[in-house]
Amino acid sequence: MNKVLIITYYWPPFGGSGVQRWLKFVKYLPTFGYQPFVYTPENPSVEIQDSSLLKDVPAEAEIIKLPIWEPYGIFQKLSGKGKVKQADFVSTGKVSLMKRLALFVRGNFFIPDARVFWVKPSVVFLDDFLKSNQINTIITTGPPHSMHLIGLKLKEKNTSLKWIADFRDPWSEWDLLDTFSLTSFARDRHKALEKKVLTKADRVITIAPYHVQRLEVLSGRKVDLIMNGFDEDDFKSIVHSKTNKFTIRHIGVVDELRDPRPVMEAIKKLMEENPAFKNDLLVEFVGNVNSSFKEYISLDQNLQSTVRFVDQVSHSELLNLYSKTDLQLLVLAHTAIAPGNLPGKFFEYLASGNPILAIGPVDGDAAEVLKQTGAGEIFERGEEHRIKLALQLFYDQWKKGTAASQKNISLYSRKHLTEQLIRILAAN
Repeated sequence: MNKVLIITYYWPPFGGSGVQRWLKFVKYLPTFGYQPFVYTPENPSVEIQDSSLLKDVPAEAEIIKLPIWEPYGIFQKLSGKGKVKQADFVSTGKVSLMKRLALFVRGNFFIPDARVFWVKPSVVFLDDFLKSNQINTIITTGPPHSMHLIGLKLKEKNTSLKWIADFRDPWSEWDLLDTFSLTSFARDRHKALEKKVLTKADRVITIAPYHVQRLEVLSGRKVDLIMNGFDEDDFKSIVHSKTNKFTIRHIGVVDELRDPRPVMEAIKKLMEENPAFKNDLLVEFVGNVNSSFKEYISLDQNLQSTVRFVDQVSHSELLNLYSKTDLQLLVLAHTAIAPGNLPGKFFEYLASGNPILAIGPVDGDAAEVLKQTGAGEIFERGEEHRIKLALQLFYDQWKKGTAASQKNISLYSRKHLTEQLIRILAAN
């Protein structure tokens, strides 16, 4: 078998959106004649635990772990509270002085991110590990973009090493950086490190056409596209059942960049106009939701009676929820790079067969996928009236029991996407 080492911060039994992409690649790599080695922290600072994902780790994979030290205790103390959730860390409005200081320290003192202290010990360990195991190909995936610095330094030590850098999010143009009050020095440092990675890696891949175009501008080189996707194995046993309530579900993080209020305002209007809609409705947010949005819901009597918050569930439980959902809510980050926002959950929404109501740029990559598949509707944040009309239509279809039509989504299966990766791995 060919050998390849994947350097990733996120790996089971830890969960969340950062795990799925490379877990699924690793699952299918042996099918195509590649033995995956995965290098990951032993003790990452990750909020979500999901041991159900371990079933996807193939027997052929070798997992190598090394302890990591991260300065998140500093951030927690500076924020002036106990443990702060990631959804509350991302802030675009008014924040306390201590929280602003915490964000400033995080963005300007730890470049590219707080995992940078893991780079040096990892390079020392992996330089020997690669030689001992005769591994000539590595893949780094970020964020956190410190993973790419490990790849950069290994490449500098051994120029014959084939290095593929995978960008699940941008780097210098990442919307998250805009919440950290970066100094010009810090911003320039990010750009300089990014340029090194983009130019020194043998191949660069990313998840969306928009990001391909932007990274090509920044690097002056060809960038490959491999989108996120869904695993057909996960959805084989899903059987949709008739719900007692018209159930709208949002999966994943709600923060100030991904704010569902435009949809909730439209729902409020429909509830006021149509008592039957109000009685039939259930809205559920599954995952990490910031305190600001929860407070917004609690201050409205109608919404409070209809909206439910559920803590993070395992991926296996999530698959069961898809079968009991009538409308999937997708809220894309409201930022300059929103046209390239193609989160992994979007493709699972597609695989679920449930219609999708999305909020985001109508000329972006997600809009194009929705158009190609006919899987749902997307609206700009300010289109409250059109959002309300769409909600009414989806509700009427639920009442009538209209079955959702099947979509052609095979291009986004994890096995097909792994075939794309294999072509890059096999290229000279």
